[in-house]
Amino acid sequence: MDIESFREYCLSLPGTTEGMKWEHLCFMIEEKIFVIVAIDEGNSFSIKCNPDDFDGLTARAGIAQAFHMAKRQWIQIANLNVLNHNELKTRVADSRALVLAKLPKKTQARYL
Repeated sequence: MDIESFREYCLSLPGTTEGMKWEHLCFMIEEKIFVIVAIDEGNSFSIKCNPDDFDGLTARAGIAQAFHMAKRQWIQIANLNVLNHNELKTRVADSRALVLAKLPKKTQARYL
């Protein structure tokens, strides 16, 4: 998947906004980041993951613990081609859902 298709997919998720933070492209819901892309670093990106999936994911080539993010909760993926299209979309949607689940119930209801 190329960066433009990735961007379009992220923005297609209800309530998603984009912005730049720390010189990285971020996709957010209610100003909470669920994807952060290092455009200048080969489009590596970080997403939130279920801690139960962390060990299995980081055992795969091209996936590691995300720098400066909560341990065992965020993974860094080397580029947009590490995961196939379907898994990439699923992982992004799951990251969004994990972030949304931490918001107040009233806020969550707007996006469910």
